[in-house]
Formats: sequence, C-alpha cells, structure tokens
Amino acid sequence: MKTFQGRVIVPGSCTAEALVSRGGFNTLASYQMAIQFGDKKVKCGDQNNADLYKKPMLGKALCLPMTIGSTTGGMVLYTVCKIGKQPACMLFSESIDSLAAAGAILGAVWTEAEMPVIDRLGEDFLAYVKDGMTLTVREDGVVEVTG
Repeated sequence: MKTFQGRVIVPGSCTAEALVSRGGFNTLASYQMAIQFGDKKVKCGDQNNADLYKKPMLGKALCLPMTIGSTTGGMVLYTVCKIGKQPACMLFSESIDSLAAAGAILGAVWTEAEMPVIDRLGEDFLAYVKDGMTLTVREDGVVEVTG
C-alpha cells in the first residue's frame, strides 16, 4: 500500500477502483452521452482521451491531472451528481480549476451525491496509480492505493 496526501475540495470517504487518465479530462465531452442519451454505464465519450474513451466511469475513482475544455465543466459535474451518474471520487495530481471545483462543491451541497474530490496529490500519484487498483479516500485528503 502507498499513500498520498492531497488538498480536500469536497470532503468524504470512499473505496473504489481506479480509472486513470494521463491527459486532461474534458468534462463535457466525457459525460455528454450519459447526460444527453442516458448511457447507464456512463462510458467516457471523449474520443480525444485514449486512456478513458468508451470506458465506464460510474462509481470509479477518476484519477486525473486536471480538467480541460469549456466553461460548462462545472455545470456538467453538478448535473452528473444530480442525476446519480457521478464517479465515486475525483482525484487530481494538479490543482483543480475553479469551474470544476464549483461544480463538484455544488453537487455536494445541492444533491444527495457522494463524490469526494481531492487535488494536489502530485505527479508521483499519477505515475504510480494504474487502472484497476483499489483506492481508499479518507476525509483528511489521504488516498491509499493498493493492488
């Protein structure tokens, strides 16, 4: 087991399987199919993200460097929380941008969704974690990686 300390954006705890992207996460492109067409498995629709494209994101620990894309990113995160299609958590190696942070915080405040968000986990975190590993997020921003 290896642990990483990050900054808590949305508090919470969970244990989930890792889904890792080494490139930026385009929130709108990734969730468009789930929001517009009701994709129940919430497969990533961003064809420009080879790490995630067509992989189910529902209930996963999304491990990302950062978000990229349009100003709709925050609203998209709020929406997936509202409709129950959010990941188990979002874990960023870099600092989260203000729009994504706002969407995640609104999702926590205005919905019943549970989606802890931790940023500033560092480059070592993203270099270490692989798809399928088990991640446990603690309230204090510690992420434990096993398997």
